[in-house]
Formats: sequence, structure tokens, C-alpha cells
Amino acid sequence: MRITGNMVNYFFVCKRKLWLFQHQIGFEQTSERVMLGKLLDKTSYQGRGLHHVMIDNLIDIDMVENWQLIHEVKKSNALEPAAVWQLKYYIYYLRKKGISISKGLLDYPRLKKCVKIDYTSKDEEIMENYISEIEQICKQSTPPKPELKSICKSCAFYEYCFS
Repeated sequence: MRITGNMVNYFFVCKRKLWLFQHQIGFEQTSERVMLGKLLDKTSYQGRGLHHVMIDNLIDIDMVENWQLIHEVKKSNALEPAAVWQLKYYIYYLRKKGISISKGLLDYPRLKKCVKIDYTSKDEEIMENYISEIEQICKQSTPPKPELKSICKSCAFYEYCFS
């Protein structure tokens, strides 16, 4: 199974959203919040590093500086653990491709904040467990049941899950 950064992010945010995304049931292309996030990403940090580096038509890294540091741009830090592991997945993936990289930055342009993320050998073991769990969720014949969380009302899938 081909795992994307979004899938890792959704694994932490909502297992149901992960399953729906993997099965190409999408509402995000019409979400204003998603469109605003993409606009913020496109207009942030221009002139520094390589932007939107697509690798194996699978992972899309927001920015790479000298193949030593990668950036993931986020609108807010509300779901930071998911963003941390998404960034760590990119590092994991690059290391599997032979690119020796061990750090990244979560960039929050609207908050004027950056968070340094270090990748350790322990993270690799943890990541492999997460990948296994992601694969198991995606292989299920039906999506996990919806769980109402505080973030649900701002999700593009809210009406689908709770109507």
C-alpha cells in the first residue's frame, strides 16, 4: 500500500477520515478551510528552498532546504501531533530513499512560529508501527464509526459523518 503524508496526518486526526480518504470519498476539494490552507502554503516562504517537492508521485513536501531540512506549512497548531508525525513520515520516507536527513520544521506563518522537529532512530520504529496500523484501517471493508470530537465541526466530512 502506498502511504501519503495526508494519510499519516489523518491517522492522528480521525481514523474514519483516513479510511474515507483512502477510498477516494472526498469532500475536501470544496472545503474553504482546505483552500485557505493551500493558499497560505503557496504564498509562504517564497524564495527559500525548493517548494512542493513531489517524490514518487506520493509525498509532496512543502519545502526542502539543501536536502538537509524539510518544512511542512500549517495554518494552525491545533492539530500539531498529527503535523509532527506527517513531517516525520516525510523524513522516514526520504531516509528509506537514501537521503540522510534528521530534522524538519513545522511552519505556522499566521502564528509567526516555527517548531523544530528532530527525527530519531526510535521514531523509525514507531513510524513503522503507525504505517502498519494505517494499512490495517485502510484494508477494512467499512469505515470506522464516527467519533464526535471538538474538531469535527470544522471538518469537510462533518455532514457526511453526522447527518
